[in-house]
This record gives sequence, C-alpha cells and structure tokens, in this order.
Amino acid sequence: MTDSTDRNPEQGQVHPPDTAWPLFEVFVRGKRGLNHVHVGSLHAPDERMALHNARNLYTRRNEGVSIWVVRAEHITASSPDEKDPFFAPSGDKVYRHPTFYELPDDVPHI
Repeated sequence: MTDSTDRNPEQGQVHPPDTAWPLFEVFVRGKRGLNHVHVGSLHAPDERMALHNARNLYTRRNEGVSIWVVRAEHITASSPDEKDPFFAPSGDKVYRHPTFYELPDDVPHI
C-alpha cells in the first residue's frame, strides 16, 4: 500500500496530496431553534457524502431537524476588522428603526 501524503521527516510535517477532498462547513438546525448554527467542518468527496457524514458526526443524539453542508470555498464573509466601515452606512437610515413610524391608536396588538 502506498502512502498518499508527502512526508518531510526532518520537520515531521505531513502535507496532504493535491487530490484532497474539499472542505465543507456544516450548519445544523436544532429542534428548538429557528435558524441553522455552524457546528463544524468536514472533508468529503461530494455534497451527498458530506451530508451523510455531517448527520453521523454532528447529530448523534437526534438533536437536529435540518442540516446544511456548504463547500467552504463558496462562503464569503466580511472581515471583523472592517465592521465599522462595513456596517456604518445603515446608521443614517432611521426609517429602518421601528421608532421612526408613528402608529395610529386604533392599531391593535402593538
């Protein structure tokens, strides 16, 4: 059997081969939750196998009702360093706040 990794014995490092499986990010929606929460990552050859492995790995106690798996390369996120300039444009849009609107007295349940 051949080794599928490149080993550098001098440094003790193991380098994965170029044909490594893609990385998937796993999101699970709990029975009591309304949204999916990131629970971890895994490597799999395709989406179907990633979903199957995510179910086995992250929902062992039947706590999930829905699982999402997304290739990590398809996720784009804002940088924490840019949070102030990135979210600053919404500060001057006061119409997005509920206190901007005046409600008539005859509107029930508010």
